[in-house]
Formats: sequence, structure tokens, C-alpha cells
Amino acid sequence: MIKRILAMLHARNLEFMRDRSSLAWNIILPVLLVFGLAFTFSGENKDQYKVAVMAEGLLVNAEPDESLHPLLKTDYITFYGVDDQSETVKKVSRHQVDMLLDLRPDQMHYWVNNDAVNGYFMRRLLAGSGGPTVTEKAVTGKQVRYVDWVVPGILGMNIMFGCLFGVGYVIVRYRKSGYLKRVSATPLSATEFLIAQILSRLMIVVATTVLVFAGTNFFMDFRVVGSYLSLLVVLIIGTFTLLSLGLLVASRVKSEELAGGLLNMLTWPMMLLSGVWFSMEGAHPYLQKFAELSPLTHMLKAARAIMIDGASLMGVSYNLVVLLIMGVVFIVLGAKLFKWTTD
Repeated sequence: MIKRILAMLHARNLEFMRDRSSLAWNIILPVLLVFGLAFTFSGENKDQYKVAVMAEGLLVNAEPDESLHPLLKTDYITFYGVDDQSETVKKVSRHQVDMLLDLRPDQMHYWVNNDAVNGYFMRRLLAGSGGPTVTEKAVTGKQVRYVDWVVPGILGMNIMFGCLFGVGYVIVRYRKSGYLKRVSATPLSATEFLIAQILSRLMIVVATTVLVFAGTNFFMDFRVVGSYLSLLVVLIIGTFTLLSLGLLVASRVKSEELAGGLLNMLTWPMMLLSGVWFSMEGAHPYLQKFAELSPLTHMLKAARAIMIDGASLMGVSYNLVVLLIMGVVFIVLGAKLFKWTTD
């Protein structure tokens, strides 16, 4: 028995070592993740709060002069300039910004979300800073619970994993097992095969997401100001784009190990930078621009705009057009690059 186990162990190790793409990816992926996460989240100050500041001469996203108020000398807080008061107050209500601090001589006001834990602590920090008096002003409109803001992110993350791994990984397994080779002998073209795969998975992902949303909404009563039909359109278009991306990844990959590495390389940045758990407000401009390359970013922006702000499909048309363009490009490239066999 021991000999048989050792023989199988040796055979499996040889199989893995000879698959150079998988071996290389198992080494490269952790290195990329370590450096990527270190660049994104490390630094001398790991800021815990985000405070938008309005002051005379302060540029958008610029760091304000600490002499304006003692609070600005506090560590572990990201301070950045803004110029649109009403829009930033909305972000405070949505838990995207912890405080808006207006330090213009004729203003001296601040806004916090009374339903946010961070808002409570920022109010206490401001009161104990010993600076000039800054009076609180009420956040306009209904304040948004964190669960209302985060639920699109949770569902979007689940959709992302279901699309990328549920299709991309399966296609690779089909190729490795020889199933695709048998299908290639039929009149079915690569484009037709990929479209069928997308439609099949699209129906499953949309149906399960609708059921999960409806079930949790029954107990949590999410804030949905906009149209449910508009939300469904965003769900369908976003799912289509993510499925197309998964098929593009799997178009030529030969092994499940390499497919898993490539899909992880896509899902981790999207999960961290697309606004699933926290807002990218106040993050480095380069990170914000990089996040715009993610289909999940546009999907979540559109969903939150409809749920929280009551936006129409025209109001989120930019995000939907970007998603559609991405989806078409992904599926066209996937069809062009698609390979039926591992040869």
C-alpha cells in the first residue's frame, strides 16, 4: 500500500512540475499579491478615518495645511480637499466620508453621519482638539445605514466569484478532460459555444442573486429609492460582463491550477479596490483610476446610485455603457483566442 501511495505521489509531483505555467504562477501570484497589498494598504500611517476639508485656496484631493485647525494634525486620519459641499454631504450620509469639515472663515461647520460609528468618534476628536469652534450642521436627507451601502458590494462580490470561477474554471476543466475536443467535432462554433455558456450561467446567477436579495430584503428592509427594474438591468449587464471576462481568461488556459491563479489575480484586486467593503474616497488618485478598470466598480456604482440616490438608468448610463463595451470586447477576444484542445 505504501509503495502505491508513493508511486501516485511521485506521479502527481511530476505532473505538477512539468506543467511549467502552473508552477510559475504558484510562485508569481503570491509575490504579486504581497507587493500589491503592501502598496495599497501599508505605509507609515494606516489611516482609519476619512475627512473631507473645505478651505480657501485648497485644491481638490490636496492635503490641507495643518495650521488651519489642530484636528488636521491628528494621525491616522486622511484629510483631503473638496470643493462641492452638497455632493460631499451626500457622501457623508452614505458612509463614504466620515466627516466634512468646512474651515472657510465665514463658515466653520462640520457634517457627520449620526448613524455611523466613525462619525461619533470624529465628533469627539473635533471637540477635544482645542481649536476654534466649529458648529455641527445636519446631514440633509435620510441618513443611510451601512448595511444599505454595503449590500450591493456583498452581492456584487458573490456575483464576481460565481461568474469568474463558475464559468472560467469549468471551461478549463472541459478542455483538459477532452469534452471540448468532442464538441469541436460538431457544427458548433466557438462563438456559439461561448454565448451558450454565458446565457446558461447568466440565468443561474441572476436568479440566485434575485432570490438572495429578496429574502434578505424581507428581513433587513434595504433602502431602495430607485426602480427594481433598473436594478435588474444593472444586474444582467454586470453579470454578462463578468462572465465574458471569465471566458476570456479560460479561452486558452490548459490547467485548473493556472486558471485558478489567473482568476485569483483578477478577483482580489476587484474585491479590494472596487468598493465592496469600503469606499475609495480619499484614496490615492492612481488607485481610484485603476479601480475604474474593474467591471465590478461600475456595477456597484450603478447599483448604489439606483438604490441610495434613486438614479434612473439614464443617470447610470455611463457605467452601463462602460460595462457593455467591456463585455463585448471580452467575448470577442475570447472567441478569437478560444482553443478547443490542450494541444
